[in-house]
Amino acid sequence: MKINLYGLKAIYLHEMDRFRRTLGQSLLSPVISTSLYFIVFGSVIGGYVQKIDGISYGSYIVPGLLMLTLLTQSISNTSFGIFFPKFNGTIYEILAAPISTFEIVLAFVSAGATKTLIVGTVIFITASFFVDVEVQFPLLMIFLLILVSFTFALFGFLIGILSKDFEQMSIVPSLVITPMVFLGGSLYSLDMLPEFWQMITYFNPVVYLINGLRYSFYGISDFNILISVGLMILFLIICVFAVSILLKKGYNIKS
Repeated sequence: MKINLYGLKAIYLHEMDRFRRTLGQSLLSPVISTSLYFIVFGSVIGGYVQKIDGISYGSYIVPGLLMLTLLTQSISNTSFGIFFPKFNGTIYEILAAPISTFEIVLAFVSAGATKTLIVGTVIFITASFFVDVEVQFPLLMIFLLILVSFTFALFGFLIGILSKDFEQMSIVPSLVITPMVFLGGSLYSLDMLPEFWQMITYFNPVVYLINGLRYSFYGISDFNILISVGLMILFLIICVFAVSILLKKGYNIKS
């Protein structure tokens, strides 16, 4: 199958240009929010919390806060990227162009993942100004960052297709993903919870992602790293099938 590189590049660059025009919201906002987390939790509260697994509290929460940024930004970037053309009617221009649905998805998801990785990199650099950040397995960290960014960018694309208004589009990032991150061990170790709540936490899929990223930083995790990677790949496959089926039917796009 020959890929239409010109069409793919056009959509990709258009989305990246939108990111450039909205740097205040797309980049500065998550950086400021994360900095406040480090100031409040890392510096203030961290002074009253003992080290967790030999790691200072401020350093321990870095992977969790980074994962929060990755998930919310990946979903928001791509869901808005595909929803807005639906909203203003320009989606029909894209559908009429000589470009396949695979190339459309690849362009939007790649742009969303790229923007997320840029924000994630800035967050990582910002964290180093507040706490000591150590990465024991840098290649694993890069792999997980890319995998999470592309997977949830694809999930965001799915949300953008299913959403019929801006309110529906914002429900998952704000009312589902964010609480799951905070309840998934982003700011604490599961060992600190009572046994009952530990069992409940095991049903939160985000906890495996946070632990996988934390392992790449400090070599510690509440779960085997293969479980984290395996669940992430499984979710990616599910998103691929779901998006393929919806696009094939033209759900909420061609109607």
